[in-house]
Amino acid sequence: MHLPIRSLALAALTLGSVALAGCGNSETDDTTVKVGTMSGPETTVMETAKKIAKDKYGLDVQIVEFTDYNSPNAALADGSLDANAYQHKPYLESMVNDRGYKFATAGATFVYPIGAYSKRYDSIDDLPEGATIAIPNDPSNEGRSLILMDKKGLITLKDNTDLNATPMDISENPHNFKFNEIDAAQLPRTLQDVDLAFINNTYAQPAGLSLQDDALIKEGPDSPYVNLIVVREGDQDKEKIKHLVEAYQTDEVAEKAKELFKGAAVPGWE
Repeated sequence: MHLPIRSLALAALTLGSVALAGCGNSETDDTTVKVGTMSGPETTVMETAKKIAKDKYGLDVQIVEFTDYNSPNAALADGSLDANAYQHKPYLESMVNDRGYKFATAGATFVYPIGAYSKRYDSIDDLPEGATIAIPNDPSNEGRSLILMDKKGLITLKDNTDLNATPMDISENPHNFKFNEIDAAQLPRTLQDVDLAFINNTYAQPAGLSLQDDALIKEGPDSPYVNLIVVREGDQDKEKIKHLVEAYQTDEVAEKAKELFKGAAVPGWE
């Protein structure tokens, strides 16, 4: 039986909390840091940083995996985590504005470019009139996708710098495209049912999609969507957080990301 993504995320959080409960309170423990990551290759990258942190600083990095974009921030806010590493600045800002989180940025990780994929067409020029296009339904990644379409001349946005644009902000849709707003983790599964889907590399790569070889539209390395290590306000100056960041921003971690993401992860600290 397959649980819904929401249930899986809550289960992962609950199990992670139970598993870590016996490890002491990392709030007062300078040798332990609990960090939330997205399940999949991003967690594998953090595993490399975990080893470096242990070997170089004696820091025990405990990784808690999640399967949706909302739970890691909720866990950070309620103290279940010391840090998370999965979101870019526009998404962080939207969550802070919407939910009042008191968060701070401790360091940068990678840019994971978003791409548009299709099982039906080999070029965006082949998209038919009235094509159905699936886009992420989370704040900013939705706008991110629409801005790429605007840049390609497929649609026109009222403001093509609005990172929080939605289909309601499209001023011209000459091809009468239809937009399905889908949870990011579910987007690879929609490919059989839509003409085009914008998928974050976090989910594209595990689904066997290559940004370099398969994406019909993709961001360049100059994307402003660099992912971040995020902590609660005031914690960014803690020694263990600084050591976590230093362990992450290393050549070894960059090489592991290059291996896993096939060149579709650009270090954001260089």
